[in-house]
Amino acid sequence: MRQTNRYDLLRFVFAAIVFGCHVIVLPGFGISPEMEYFFLETLGRVAIQGFFVISGALVLGSLERSSSVASYAAKRTRRLYPAYFVIVMTCAIAALILVPAAREDLATTAKYIGFNLVFLNFLQPDLPGVFEGQLLTAVNGALWTVKIEVMFYMVLPILVWMLNRLGKFRFVLLGLIYIASEIWRIGLEQYGMANGSGMIVQLSRQLPGQMSYFVAGMLLWEFRDIARKRWAIVALIGVIGTAASYLPALEPIRALTLACLIAAIALSPGPELNAARFGDFSYGMYGAHFPVTQTVIALGVFQTSMALGYVVSAIGTMIAAILLWNFVEKPFLHKGNWYLRKSKEDEQVVG
Repeated sequence: MRQTNRYDLLRFVFAAIVFGCHVIVLPGFGISPEMEYFFLETLGRVAIQGFFVISGALVLGSLERSSSVASYAAKRTRRLYPAYFVIVMTCAIAALILVPAAREDLATTAKYIGFNLVFLNFLQPDLPGVFEGQLLTAVNGALWTVKIEVMFYMVLPILVWMLNRLGKFRFVLLGLIYIASEIWRIGLEQYGMANGSGMIVQLSRQLPGQMSYFVAGMLLWEFRDIARKRWAIVALIGVIGTAASYLPALEPIRALTLACLIAAIALSPGPELNAARFGDFSYGMYGAHFPVTQTVIALGVFQTSMALGYVVSAIGTMIAAILLWNFVEKPFLHKGNWYLRKSKEDEQVVG
């Protein structure tokens, strides 16, 4: 019997929040440093952290249902890489066709393609002549999180192997990983800020520093039945704890309290509010919104009308997400994936 959850809705909401933050900040018109910080470092950041929590839960579930590590790896690859490949290559091909500088500097264009296809976006985020003069020249500044997801996918089978051998002590290991992750994040972030090193600050936000959110998601998966039964208490902990985590001294608890908040929303009684009834558009929305918005800015739409820029960016992003789902993501999904057999079965499978 399939039990209601709203993970798809939450992923869609998180993707929409990230899009909203970027579409407000990227045009660079009338945004104070304080507002930019709020949208990028507060609201947008917690949405990305929410993605990591949900991934920790659902990817662990995917591994548990897989017949082998090879099966798990194949499912993860099919789910993530086809759309990612198309997004990267579409941007590169469009630049080669439309931007003379991209054709003239083929070495840099090739570097962009090569580094981005293996998730090393930070080594070459720009294409020659593309989005020059804009607030950010990066072609797709949202793809940095995909690298973190991939690293978690790779680490998870080893981590689960270790957890299975620890038995009742497995939660001790998860706790130690959580603490180590927060020490890494806080330590590097503080050191980088004290020494004016943006690179070190960014390093603090890579997998070791985000592992606490994946661990919180794994705990969500392990205790999902309790969360479903005690959803009101879990919700209270999630709301109060997540709000309190914006106090600097309490920020290390955010992964756990955000997991509680997500669990309460996803697993509480009531209608499913299925956001993926017509397809899972959240990944395509997240992956495509940045270059779509950058293109709308480059075309001068925001200078004509901010409202029009928002609307065109939103429509363009949704069109891209729908196309990616129907013509790229869906065809590559495993035949047993829930989205492909939703109308036939009651049991959800998150592939």
